Amino acid sequence: MLWNFVKPILIFIPLAVIQLVVLPLFSIDGISPNLIVILICYFTLKFGQMYGTFLGFVLGLLLDLISGGLIGSFMFSFTVTGFLAGYFFNENKIEINVATYVFLIVVSLCGIVSSFLYTLISSPYDRLNILSLILEAGILPGLYTAFFALPIVIFSSKRELG
Repeated sequence: MLWNFVKPILIFIPLAVIQLVVLPLFSIDGISPNLIVILICYFTLKFGQMYGTFLGFVLGLLLDLISGGLIGSFMFSFTVTGFLAGYFFNENKIEINVATYVFLIVVSLCGIVSSFLYTLISSPYDRLNILSLILEAGILPGLYTAFFALPIVIFSSKRELG
């Protein structure tokens, strides 16, 4: 049982380095994917809503401390992400939810909400209108994050369902 709590943190460490160092190189007009949201969604769909909410809180706090940004912004957005992804958890369909297009839908929805909340909290711009905030800070990063989650669906579908 302890391994279920240590494993995501061990996966988080290289993902955080990639998130903070490499992914800004792949940003398109300031929009970049969020690999930590993919990690939170994956483990939430595997272990449930309470687990995902707590995992989002812990990983958000760690990323806030590592990134040097506003403390609590990633923590809040990732906690809500884990809570939201938990609504798609079903004990009878764990392999199906992680290995099919359902995972991409969950990741895109959670990515949209997470990016929107993070930008809403930590944005220094006070003159953003709500439409640009929803589109540029919510929908586009969420879809870009879902694109990066595509290999998980492709490779896990052959292993877990076949």
